[in-house]
This record gives sequence, C-alpha cells and structure tokens, in this order.
Amino acid sequence: MKVTGILLGAALSVVANAASADVIRHPIPNSTFPIAQAVTVTGNTTTVYVSGQVPPVANKDADPSSPQAYGDTKTQTVGVLNRIKGILEGQGLGMGDVVKMQVFLVHNASAPMDFKAFMEGYTQFFGGSQPNLPARSVVGVAALANPGFLVEIEVIAAKDAK
Repeated sequence: MKVTGILLGAALSVVANAASADVIRHPIPNSTFPIAQAVTVTGNTTTVYVSGQVPPVANKDADPSSPQAYGDTKTQTVGVLNRIKGILEGQGLGMGDVVKMQVFLVHNASAPMDFKAFMEGYTQFFGGSQPNLPARSVVGVAALANPGFLVEIEVIAAKDAK
C-alpha cells in the first residue's frame, strides 16, 4: 500500500510538471549580440511554426520581379518581420514568443548579402525594447522564389505557460 502511494505521488508529480511549460532563453556568454545561444522549451506548450515569409511590395510602380519592387535588404527585413508579427498576433502570440528563426538572405554576384542592413531591420524587433531573443541562423542563398526577393524568414514560436 505504501509503495502504491509513493508511485501515485511520483506519477502526479510528473503529470503536474508536464502540464506546465517553460521557455528558457540562454544568452551568448559575454555578448550583447541580439540572439540567444539556445532556447529550451519544456512542458505542455503551444508551438506555432510559421512558414517562410517574403517581403510585401514596397513600390507598386516597379517591375514585380525586381528588388526595386520590394526595397533594399533592410526594407525587406522589416516588411517580412511585420508579416510574421501579424501572423503571430492572429495566433495569440507576439514577437517575444519567437524561439527559433531561420533567415535566408540572397547572396550572389548581382546581390551580395547585406547582413548589416538585415541587422538594422532585425533589431527593430529583437534586442531593444523586446528582450526575448530567439535562437537564429542566417544563411546566404543564390536565389529565392522571386528574383526581387532578397529576404525570406521562417520562425517557430512557443507560448510560455506562465
């Protein structure tokens, strides 16, 4: 009877721990770079996977297959992150709930990757007044679906149970 009580208590403890969720962000040691070294998501949490988003048209008079239609890397980054923000808000989440981000920046002879401009747009959403930093990768790619796109971003967001 005593063993059954101990096992029942242990099982209830496991269930209680599984029912709560934590999102723990691990900063890069001795760094102010606005990304997390890692993010741990535990427990019973809502996770949303946002497909790769591309920039909205910034100049309707430009050729829709040209970068002039979507703007420079900074403009495209801000446009993409605003799209992601809207999608997340539709799911009851915010940019502070992003735990993982994968960024694709065009890098070829005619459009070398402009990481500095990407960071100028990115830091409008992460690292300033919004301190929850995602784990992030930035990859240089030869091209995206439209020759005018310089930026595509996909994210994973997780809602902290607290």
